[in-house]
Amino acid sequence: MKIGNVIRLAALVVLVLLLVRPELFSGFFGLFTKNNQPAIYNQGNLLDITLNHLAIVLAATVASTVIAVGLAIIVTRPFGAEFLPLSRSLANIGQTFPPVAVLALAVPMLGFGTAPTLVALFLYGLLPIFENTLTGLTNLPPAVTDAAKGVGMTGWQRLLKVELPLALPVILAGIRLSVVISLATATIGSTVAARTLGEVIIAGLLSSNTAFVLQGGLIVGVLAVLIYDALSALERWLMARTGQLGRTAA
Repeated sequence: MKIGNVIRLAALVVLVLLLVRPELFSGFFGLFTKNNQPAIYNQGNLLDITLNHLAIVLAATVASTVIAVGLAIIVTRPFGAEFLPLSRSLANIGQTFPPVAVLALAVPMLGFGTAPTLVALFLYGLLPIFENTLTGLTNLPPAVTDAAKGVGMTGWQRLLKVELPLALPVILAGIRLSVVISLATATIGSTVAARTLGEVIIAGLLSSNTAFVLQGGLIVGVLAVLIYDALSALERWLMARTGQLGRTAA
């Protein structure tokens, strides 16, 4: 087993233990407390908070993926090419306004809680997925697309059976970037009462308890690394399956 895989496995084991049996780490986190502060976050269950954090990120990413991929498909068809500038402007909205500003605008309309956070993460995740999908669909091997036309495939058949499968690794790279950004950005959702790991960090900042800040930060960081690596491995597998890995290496 490669050293990198051993490190990832160890990180996963430590993460699971921290979420399921956080008291096992009280000695370590106790090093970062003072004046008899609690070493382990005690205002909620770390596992429940983490699962809720991941659920928010997943929901926002799915929504961003559906809209961004749909827009990219439309603008790469002959009938939708003229809408490329408009689609790119729409995808750029999330990057134009910082998530905090989106939250501030969304709260008066949607109220406090998860909804404003979902909106902010959805908008923030559009651009990388849209641009990667656009790149994947416009840089397909001409020989493959010509062969698909030669055997009589319709436009939608080529899209579903040839173009999207070949572009999938590039699309997945955009999704990977969006997920990692959302994992970190979701923490600010706790400022508007969304149940994310941000509440652990905020509780630590308000009480000057470094142990709480460290717990929230470590969980978010380890999750981001593990999910990034998992999606990277899936991307490489898809490229190998479609024969793109060897072509890229060559």
